[in-house]
This record gives sequence, C-alpha cells and structure tokens, in this order.
Amino acid sequence: MAANTCCHFLVACLSILWATTEAQISKGSKRSSVPAIFVFGDSTVDPGNNDFIETPFRSNFPPYGRDFPGRISTGRFTNGRLVTDYVASHWGIKENVPPYLNSSLGMEELMTGVSFASAGSGLDPLTAQISGVITMTEQLEYFEEYIARLEVAIGVERAHNLIKKAAYVVSVGTNDFVVNYFGLPTRRLTYTLAAYQDFLLRNLHQFIQGLADKGVEKMGLVGLPPMGCLPLVITLQSPRLLRGSGCVESISAVAREYNQMLQDKFTLSPNGRPRIVYADIYTPLHDIIQRREFGFDVVSRGCCGSGLLEASFLCNEGSDVCADASKFVFWDSIHPTDRVYYFLFKSLIPVVEIFLQP
Repeated sequence: MAANTCCHFLVACLSILWATTEAQISKGSKRSSVPAIFVFGDSTVDPGNNDFIETPFRSNFPPYGRDFPGRISTGRFTNGRLVTDYVASHWGIKENVPPYLNSSLGMEELMTGVSFASAGSGLDPLTAQISGVITMTEQLEYFEEYIARLEVAIGVERAHNLIKKAAYVVSVGTNDFVVNYFGLPTRRLTYTLAAYQDFLLRNLHQFIQGLADKGVEKMGLVGLPPMGCLPLVITLQSPRLLRGSGCVESISAVAREYNQMLQDKFTLSPNGRPRIVYADIYTPLHDIIQRREFGFDVVSRGCCGSGLLEASFLCNEGSDVCADASKFVFWDSIHPTDRVYYFLFKSLIPVVEIFLQP
C-alpha cells in the first residue's frame, strides 16, 4: 500500500511539473538569434497543410486538437501541440508553427516561419501518392514559392539573409516503411529492404541539396521512431495470438538501422553546408514505452477509439475517446499525444541548443 501511494505521488508530481514547465515554455523561455523556423516532412510536423488539399488524410475535426489552446482542431495529428511548436515557442521564435497553405497568414507571420509538411508524405514519391498528399518535391516547390513572395515583400537582400539565418527541420520516413514498404507489396516486389533504404537516402540527399541551393545553412534531421511500437504496426504485423504482447522488434530494428545510416551519411562533416544535426527520437520514445517512464499507463494503444487501427478520418467525433490523454503514449494508432511530444522536445533541448547556434 505504501509503495503504491508513493508511486501515485511521484506520478502526480511529474504531471504537475510537466504542466508547469509547459506553461513556462509557451511564454518563450529563451530568445534565439534565429529569426524563423521552416519545417518539412510528414504528420509528425504537419500543423494542418492537409486541410487545404484534396485528401481524406486530415485531422481538422474533433477529437483532434482537444487539448490544443482553444480546443481547436488545427489539422495536427494529435490532441495538442507538436515538437516543432514547442521548439519555436521555447526559443522565442513564435508560439506555434502554422501551415504554409493557410492563405490567411500575413507576411509578419510568414516571416517567422511556417511548416510545409504534409501528413502521409514520405521520401518515396509513391508514399505521398498513396494518401493523395504533398510530396517532398512539392514541399520544396512551395518553399521556392515562399522565397519569391518574401523577396517581393521585404526585398531580395533581406529575404536571403532571413533564409540563411533561419532554422530548418526535416522529419520524414516513417510512412515510407509503415504504409508503403511493409504495408503494400509494390515496393517489396522491386526493392530488397537494403535497396529501399538506399533509395530513400538518395531521395533525401536530393532534397537536402535542394534546400542548400536555396541558401539553407542549418538543419535538424529527425530520425525514425521505434516503428514496431506503433499500435497500428502491432495490430497489422503481429500474429493474432501475439497482439498486445509488445512491440514488433523486427520493424523497430529497421528504424534503428536506418537511423544509423542517416547519421553516417549526413552528419559526419560538421563544416559541411548545410550544417546538419541529427535529432534522435527513437531512444526517448522507446524509453517512455518500454520503461514506463513519466507515468504513462497505456503504451500499446491510442486514446481514440480502440486505439489499434484508428487514425485520421477513422478517429472522429463519433469515436470513443479516453478521458485523460496524458496517461496515453499514443493519441491515435500512429501518433503520440501532446504530452509525449513535450517530453520528446525536452529530450532534444541539448541538440536544439547546438542547432540554433549562430
């Protein structure tokens, strides 16, 4: 009884600390010399670009956004904020990173950064086609369009200076494996796993080169999560009798291998341009799930619906939703809760400190 009381007290203290620190972060506890943040990738960093394109893969409806300020369903695939929102607000760049495709954004908002990311996208063009979302090539084209608009508004020299000093985040790759390679037979008929990984890395290299050609100088490159621990992956990839028994190690092993390849290929030259910093989300998320750190009670299913299959339009106003998302690692069957995103942000602070250095 005493041990349980102590455990509950510790969890309560951690929850209070999280809420208090989050409130401090939302006010911007640091002031960065970085004038703007620009984001590319998939649903881990898409604040709502898919709201403005013809795709069923959206989340601009309840219960998504239930714990976002104002309880707004912004199009973020979680109950609240994303890691990039926490990064931007903590370093005093802006409170939240908006989607570029929101036509209501004024130039002042645009000048401090936007996200071009699209939920469902990937480094393989086929991945984006499967969900009818914005490819990485199209995201780069939108960035080019953004630069042209900026040059008209503030002049070429100021625009180029802003692009040079800004911070960039690229978070992409999970859909290429979970939805595409392991989810459908098309790529497996053409590529071995090793060949497919090389294919993705070549595409990523081209994307990074495209950013470098536009004057980008510093970039955070986010690795893959422990993909075998996603509830959807456990549901679809585990034998029926083993469902609920834990992560699918063979799928998580692919993420670890790919992450090492990312680091080997893109972060060995500190003097290269752009300067690339690797952001590890695998380790902290794995620790939260496997070690039950920070008081998360439910680690293998999402808060929305059954938590085993629902995401996007399958997680909707008619879905049963847990009462307290802070006890869940996952919001739906794929995406973490806002509280997990906060802890991922906290784990990345040392990396971001280096990343945001002039």
